[in-house]
Amino acid sequence: MHPRRPDGFDGLGYRGGARDEQGFGGAFPARSFSSGSDLSHWVTTPPDIPGSRNLHWGEKSPPYGVPAPSTPLEGPAEEPFPGGSSDGGGVPGQSSEQLNRFAGFGIGLASLFTENVLAHPCIVLRRQCQVNYHARHYHLTPFTVINIMYSFNKTQGPRALWKGMGSTFIVQGVTLGAEGIISEFTPLPREISHKWNPKQIGEHLLLKSLTYMVAMPFYSASLIETVQSEIIRDNTGILECVKEGIGRVMGLGVPHSKRLLPLLSLIFPTVLHGVLHYIISSAIQKFVLLILKRKTYSSHLAESTSPVQSMLDAYFPELIANFAASLCSDVILYPLETVLHRLHIQGTRTIIDNTDLGYEVLPINTQYEGMRDCINTIRQEEGMLGFYKGFGAVIIQYTLHAAVLQITKIIYSTLLQNSV
Repeated sequence: MHPRRPDGFDGLGYRGGARDEQGFGGAFPARSFSSGSDLSHWVTTPPDIPGSRNLHWGEKSPPYGVPAPSTPLEGPAEEPFPGGSSDGGGVPGQSSEQLNRFAGFGIGLASLFTENVLAHPCIVLRRQCQVNYHARHYHLTPFTVINIMYSFNKTQGPRALWKGMGSTFIVQGVTLGAEGIISEFTPLPREISHKWNPKQIGEHLLLKSLTYMVAMPFYSASLIETVQSEIIRDNTGILECVKEGIGRVMGLGVPHSKRLLPLLSLIFPTVLHGVLHYIISSAIQKFVLLILKRKTYSSHLAESTSPVQSMLDAYFPELIANFAASLCSDVILYPLETVLHRLHIQGTRTIIDNTDLGYEVLPINTQYEGMRDCINTIRQEEGMLGFYKGFGAVIIQYTLHAAVLQITKIIYSTLLQNSV
């Protein structure tokens, strides 16, 4: 007795249209699997997987009924990934796969290095200019920023430009850890699905707000470390940021002046800046990524793309989208960031470098009552350009980032072309 095909069996790759054509709505009885011609309708070849053990790159699975080419069971041909190119000069096998993975890791590492290490001197000077209400020179162009960086390096050494870098990593770690813990113990979603709704977005933004609130005291401690002058600065440990952040919450540690704003007064501007930065960067990132993917898809349809370009298209669109998102959000929210940093630094007895001369120090003695008072005071005493003090450092920061991305792309393309 031959086995019968169940009525609910669709088969791999089966589509509903084929069911109607074969009469499986009840008009015709189910056919037997005994005949080879019937099998061709219901059994399909599984999709080819690049890097499969039984396939070389570029080969296709043999159709049903056609015997696979015989290969010797012993010898070098038994290896799953040959070292050289296959099929007469196609994309290499094992070496190409390893190079692809290594290059992907290298590209991500280069981007991370640029954002957090290479750009840190720009972040230091940018924050010092933002909190320096005494400054006559606003450093709106990169030329004056380079000059003052050279002066700091000459008088205080290279440490003056890389101070507080460890604390910035601690703040990022606290932010990621707090977000993960809150999402685990609450129903707030950490990611937004494609079928989103306003409730899900609201809960996701609430998660981000709670995360920024938890990281806020550590952000204040990190800000102090990055703007404090090296001339009067003691050698602090890498965990000093954690100690100062906990002390800020508990009201312990170094005594502060009466002008220190309580953390409750800093919640609104901190959360506002963080949520707006996240919304703007996410929207721009998705928009740029959509444009780049459509452009890549159109170029693939217009002409055949080389393997090198295909691999580049797999990595760089996302990096470019992240670059554009970070740049736009930093530029748009720069005035709000200036206000936020002045509120956080007030009353902490912090002494910064003189960004006008490069070899003196200045105390921070502001007396802002809150966010609104800070905005009005800056506008009246320093003008609208006072919100953009140190903006030239942003230009240098993202110019370096773009240069590193371009150099990485050239190196990656050269390595891939030599391996093909």
